[in-house]
Amino acid sequence: MEKILWLDENILLWIQEHMRNDFLTPLFQKITSLGDGGLIWIGITILLLCIPKMRKVGIMSAEALLLSLLINNLWLKNWIDRIRPYEVIDGLELITRRAMDPSFPSGHTAASFSAGFLMWICSREYQKTGRQEFYFPQAAGWLVLLLAVLIGFSRLYVGVHYPTDVLAGTLSGILISLAVFWCNKKRIDKNSRL
Repeated sequence: MEKILWLDENILLWIQEHMRNDFLTPLFQKITSLGDGGLIWIGITILLLCIPKMRKVGIMSAEALLLSLLINNLWLKNWIDRIRPYEVIDGLELITRRAMDPSFPSGHTAASFSAGFLMWICSREYQKTGRQEFYFPQAAGWLVLLLAVLIGFSRLYVGVHYPTDVLAGTLSGILISLAVFWCNKKRIDKNSRL
């Protein structure tokens, strides 16, 4: 555990020393703010709900975001109650506003992968099977997945999360999106046989 904590701290300090610069800093500050409250994902989900052809993917995304909120933000964060890295790592400079909730797991990352990975899976399923229930354009699937990755990395860049927070948020989001996709696929398959 000590080695993991050491690695967590040193990765953040390395990012601060070797990656932060006048060009990337405002970019990653904007990217990280896209994930505030899951607003970008809520906005995309609402847009999908308004487009009849993509409504089912929108419903699945809403389910995934709700599960992510319950599991990550309301349960895991409060149960683990990890202090933020900028509170304990000497020399780490926070370059965004302070967070009010515990650090583990990263809620921004979990929400991003819950919705973004789900949309990517749907785009892959649609490409493979042509089933309209999973319609999501392939290029858009890759874009939302890239956005999820960038939001996750931005949490490290601005100094608000440990790498293990972001890794846990990524894994949680992927598992949630897979569970939501699998449950909906089973339901859709069952209904199509009736």
